[in-house]
Amino acid sequence: MSADTSFDPRSGATVASISHTSDTELDELVVRAAAAADVLAGASPAERQTWIRAGADALEANREELAGVADRETALGSSRLDGEVMRTAGQLRFYAEVAVEGTYLRAVLDPATPTSSFLARTNIPLGPVAVFGASNFPFAFSTFGNDTASALAAACPVVVKAHPAHPMTSQRTFEVVHTAMVGAGAPESVAALVFGYEAGAALVKHPLISAVAFTGSQAGGMSLWKLANERDVVIPVYAEMGTVNPVVVTPAAGADIASIARGFVSSFTLGSGQFCTKPGLILAPRGVNATRIIADALEDASPQPVLLTKGIANAVTAGVAELQEAGATLIAETSSTGAGWSSPATLLAASVDLLHVGSRVLNECFGPVAVVVEYDHVDDALKGVDSLQGALAASIIAADDDPDAPRVLKHLERKVGRVIVNDWPTGVAYTWAQEHGGPWPATSNPTTTSVGASALDRFVRPIAYQGLPESMLPAPLRADNPWGIPRRVGGRLETGERP
Repeated sequence: MSADTSFDPRSGATVASISHTSDTELDELVVRAAAAADVLAGASPAERQTWIRAGADALEANREELAGVADRETALGSSRLDGEVMRTAGQLRFYAEVAVEGTYLRAVLDPATPTSSFLARTNIPLGPVAVFGASNFPFAFSTFGNDTASALAAACPVVVKAHPAHPMTSQRTFEVVHTAMVGAGAPESVAALVFGYEAGAALVKHPLISAVAFTGSQAGGMSLWKLANERDVVIPVYAEMGTVNPVVVTPAAGADIASIARGFVSSFTLGSGQFCTKPGLILAPRGVNATRIIADALEDASPQPVLLTKGIANAVTAGVAELQEAGATLIAETSSTGAGWSSPATLLAASVDLLHVGSRVLNECFGPVAVVVEYDHVDDALKGVDSLQGALAASIIAADDDPDAPRVLKHLERKVGRVIVNDWPTGVAYTWAQEHGGPWPATSNPTTTSVGASALDRFVRPIAYQGLPESMLPAPLRADNPWGIPRRVGGRLETGERP
């Protein structure tokens, strides 16, 4: 049987192999997940919170071991990975709290009137969800990361397809969290883990899977989207794919270019440039020597990136060559050890004329690569922005009372899911207001987010009940409001009280 084999990115040496999941094994896991769906849907948000909190506590208790396993497969560093484990535990608790708060259920009751029947509406869970783990965040966007945590909080059992870059990390994380959740009362089939490309494809096509969540490349996300749309019963695919995340420096802000350069270099090389929110393009006013100063900042920082996989390392090399073939000029690159999947951090420059629809300069190069474009007039920069594909985030670097900032904002907000002023897009907080999505092709569904409270919305659907007696209503719609959630009754919002 074939297997997922992980490597040490620092040396290229083999770390471990885990056999792929067979068709029979996968079918059994999905059938069990479907059987558990009614149990999760019937459990109160407080019960699910107890299960999820137990998993979060187990992550924290085993963080040193988990970070060590992940470092051997990702070379992301024990400190970064220890922090990521803690973040993942926090995410789990956050999404469970969102479920308990209850707004995501959108419960509405319209009492009967002389001319209309009693009508009530709420959201119900979709059922088993297939989650595809990401390579660049082995905890926060993988086995029990944002997608899995929000699906579980929304009462959907999950079948996770492990990423082949870190199979041992995926397996050990699953063992730790799953054991704790079951020990806290969750059904055994609340979550399952599968390995292998074929298993991933079979998972999307399985008739009992109700939705797909994916974080990764555009090619991978669109492949899953096509599979889901070829099914007899089409299901939603929530693919977070990412593209170039632009930075626009206004003329008034250009005087502080040295500080801007340091921040930009720090952001585009963070995590070896392997963030979906990495700023890959910066537009700066001509006359402040932005290209040279950013190159100097890169030289001063002297990062030595190590990429997650050989495939990513090869793609970076190819991407830099493609950018040069498209007209960009190589300005600076750092040294590289040459061992394993190491790669130089690279800065290129391009003319504003290259910012047009179809230009390679506007396509993502996933890794420690960025392009600087100097413009003469703000209108030139905005024309380039209008040519961009949809992206997850964009930054405006502006001065106080900047006359150009409002115009730049109007153009950028058409293209991205999150706009940042005087800061960098890397780093995505899991909060109530967060939006980690964007217009296609950044995501397959621009109305959703994979991070933040609204992430639960992906895994529920609305249903209305007309004329039902009290005994037949689901818990969110019963007169005594047993879950204590906010509801709109007769047009008036009632906050509810938790039991």
